[in-house]
Amino acid sequence: MTHKNARIIVDAVALAFLLSIVAMAQSGGTASPSASLVSPAKIGVVSIQNAIVGTSDGQRDLQVLEKKFGPKKSELKSLGDEIDTLKKQLETQGPKLNDETRSSLARQVDSKQKALSRAQEDAQNDYAEQQNEIVQRILQKLLPIIETYAKDNGLSFVMDGSKPWPEWPIVWASSSVDITKSVVDIYNSQSAGLEPRSSGVGRQARPEKAPQNTPPTSQGSAPPK
Repeated sequence: MTHKNARIIVDAVALAFLLSIVAMAQSGGTASPSASLVSPAKIGVVSIQNAIVGTSDGQRDLQVLEKKFGPKKSELKSLGDEIDTLKKQLETQGPKLNDETRSSLARQVDSKQKALSRAQEDAQNDYAEQQNEIVQRILQKLLPIIETYAKDNGLSFVMDGSKPWPEWPIVWASSSVDITKSVVDIYNSQSAGLEPRSSGVGRQARPEKAPQNTPPTSQGSAPPK
């Protein structure tokens, strides 16, 4: 028996026990055989990260953000290359330079390194803030779609499978319970003004992994250094 199966069994037993206690309390202390039966929960799994990246709005807005920070990325790279050149110069020519020249070169390296660190931190914060605005804007439209889909398909609850275990409790999930693609299709259909096609929980394929160079999470990520 796998860890996940054991976890599911334990949770199901705990839920059955809790509901039987409630039933007994409502019936004056005696639970009927039918009251002790618990219907199995129908679970859905959605990758919020993949869903956001998969929406037409997410793809468009995140690409615009990447393009917007392109000049800043080039600027930071140029400054980093300049620092590397000065460091190499200090390393190779340092012993041949007089104390004043060597100290001046070392101060330049230190000053530029501090400037680069500040610029990188500012760029990271700015990028993360704008990325989070995109994520929150899409989530405001995505979450009601997930809720409606769950109700229409009789799901008891939906879990986010964006991050791997043990950060999130999902150790493994079948593609038959993955509703990410269906949710994204509905989102994109609504954004395009089309009538969304209905699809059951068991008929969607697992979505592809989000590109590593695409910032998908609400915490934000920095532009490449």
